[in-house]
Amino acid sequence: MGLAGGRTYLGSRSGTDFTQATIGDLVLVGPGGAVFEGEGDINITAYYIHGPIHDARPEVTAAAHAHTQYGTPWAATAEPFSMICQEATAFFEDQSVFDDEEVQVLSTDGGKRIAAALGETKGILLRNHGLLSVGASVAEAVGWFLMMERVSEVHIKAGSRAKPISDEAARIANVEIGAVSSGWATFQFAVRSKVPDPSVVD
Repeated sequence: MGLAGGRTYLGSRSGTDFTQATIGDLVLVGPGGAVFEGEGDINITAYYIHGPIHDARPEVTAAAHAHTQYGTPWAATAEPFSMICQEATAFFEDQSVFDDEEVQVLSTDGGKRIAAALGETKGILLRNHGLLSVGASVAEAVGWFLMMERVSEVHIKAGSRAKPISDEAARIANVEIGAVSSGWATFQFAVRSKVPDPSVVD
């Protein structure tokens, strides 16, 4: 659905706990971050980040971002993932870093800079902030986000002792691990593991 003068975006209203969110917590957000349909306010910073990404990447259906146990500390290094585990190969030559001090994004200008840094990749580390992934479906975007969190965990726990694999080996693994079906499968596994009634997740 579109609105005159801009696109609309589906998001959760401000203050929604991810573990308790329902369809009723979703709102349709129009240009400028105004709630077009649904009840409640939104986190305007989320709009400043997500809106420009969707504008820059029309093929992107969903962008996933959260401040997580391992993603946030790894993002503080402002270093891309090294190829130190199988999951990391999903992001071989397909990741980016937003190396910027604007951790509290105050306008769509900041979001536009994030979108520019993201480019055509599937995932980006926001320096001192956290992880963000995109996908052509919600399942894909969330699947890549979960995989990025896992890779961050490996980086934090393995530290400098980790021995990266070669670019050649990473490129070979990326054909399967970096395929859209892999992101989708990661999401499906999470649903089966975490959601008491998976039938509610389409």
